[in-house]
Amino acid sequence: MPKHYLLPITLPLSLLWAGVLHLRHWLYDKAWLKQEVLKQVPTICVGNLSFGGTGKTPMVEYLIRLLQPQYNHIGVLSRGYRRKTRGFVLANNQTAVTDIGDEPFQFKRKFAEVMVAVCEDRAAGVKAMLAQQSPPQVIILDDAYQHRAVKAQKNILLTTYQHPFSTDNLFPMGQLRDVKSRAQAADIVVVTKCPATLSEKDKDQMKAQLGHYYKGTIVFATIAYDKKVYANESSTPLIAYAKEPFTLVTGIANPVPLIAYLQAQGAVFQHLSFPDHHHFSADEIERLKRAGRILTTEKDYVRLEGTLPNLHYLPIAMQFLSKEDEQLFGTLFGM
Repeated sequence: MPKHYLLPITLPLSLLWAGVLHLRHWLYDKAWLKQEVLKQVPTICVGNLSFGGTGKTPMVEYLIRLLQPQYNHIGVLSRGYRRKTRGFVLANNQTAVTDIGDEPFQFKRKFAEVMVAVCEDRAAGVKAMLAQQSPPQVIILDDAYQHRAVKAQKNILLTTYQHPFSTDNLFPMGQLRDVKSRAQAADIVVVTKCPATLSEKDKDQMKAQLGHYYKGTIVFATIAYDKKVYANESSTPLIAYAKEPFTLVTGIANPVPLIAYLQAQGAVFQHLSFPDHHHFSADEIERLKRAGRILTTEKDYVRLEGTLPNLHYLPIAMQFLSKEDEQLFGTLFGM
């Protein structure tokens, strides 16, 4: 059914949702809803205005690496989407991926020295982290742009080059979960998943487009894929791995860039797509065992590790398009 056929349904729902959001933000702005202002430690919020797929996980990892020279104790607080626990959970060496969710588990797996915690109530979560014996000196609030119960000192807003928030609509007409005017709260906007060869002209056009809603600093970043694929303690050059056919398994919001990248490497594969943060059932695992060599994302790997033979993952990282973009971003943190 063409999209415009749904307008009689989606437009009223989007307008209703917009009214609810504007009321909520007005209540926070007028202090009718309580907002925690933390003075003990710096807080950095990473988020977006849309439903997933903007590169929050690579951004959090980039921030951790950026902040490590300045801080001995870094904390990351997430909601823990699709975990099988509730309330505040502090990750440790015995924590399972189902206890905290795949993305927080990935953070703890890669950065063992970082305090990683999850909590639906961000204010309660931050207080619980600060109450620990060795509290963090800085806290990164993962996917917290719409959670105004904690007022972060710095706000990083992510939007993709392919689907910038400026051209999108509120759900269910579009993929936005918050109003465009909320972009004004950002200290910096990072346009993610850009083509590596993005021209200055295209950058200027994007800045002009976003400038209708945001007047601050805008920088551009792309996805940097690792040169190797990994499995437990072993690694294989991607070029060598891609010489033989394999099955690509993804449970992420937008696998299109990964598919395009692998195809550009000349890889031959079949793609099995699952919903974002998908918990694989026993039947699905059995079917995947018959698929032969499997390549997946790092986020999916932490949920599939130990269940499948011949399982590898391809890590990604966030990379700014220019030194100027990198320096502008670093300036936000006094680098």
